[in-house]
Parts: sequence; C-alpha cells; structure tokens
Amino acid sequence: MTLPETMSPQQHPPDTARRRRSELEDSLVLSELNPRMVVDHLHDEGHPLHVLSFGTVRETCPKCQSGHLKLVLRQTSIRMAHLFCADCASCFDAHYSNGTPALTI
Repeated sequence: MTLPETMSPQQHPPDTARRRRSELEDSLVLSELNPRMVVDHLHDEGHPLHVLSFGTVRETCPKCQSGHLKLVLRQTSIRMAHLFCADCASCFDAHYSNGTPALTI
C-alpha cells in the first residue's frame, strides 16, 4: 500500500523542538503576593469582603498544591489582578518566563 503524496510523512515532519519552546514560553511563573498589597480593607474583619472570581485557571497553587487557582480581576476592593487559592487564601502574580505580565489587559 502506498500513501498519496499529500499524506507523506516526509513532507510535514513534526517540529517538536518548536512546540516544546512554545510550551515553555506559555508556562506561567507565579510569585506570591502579600494579600494586604492586593486587597483594600483586608484588616476590616467585621465587614464581609465581596470578591468576584472570573473562573479557574489550569495552574495549581504552588504553596499548598491542593487545587487550581482562581482568576481575580480588579474590582472595588481589589487593587490588582491576581490568582487566588481558595484553599490556603494565598495570592499570586503571574508572568511568562520572558518577564511579560500575564494578567494585564
């Protein structure tokens, strides 16, 4: 059995090196943030803090490693976009390996 010329594996070899480089560039570097620098009025424990999460991301918490982080964008009481772990209440900034911020719009 012969393959048609358009299906020949020699014409389109997989470029695994390019894919690996792209995956490394797409992976996020997480840095823990002080919650007091991210959230206004964190010390007002008598008042509930209303924070809206915009979904779960693929990255897991590097601190407790128990669950996926949630994306929190700037809001009334949130100073900067960050990733939040609901299990250990930690906040993280994210950037790509080349230093480009990942959470800016």
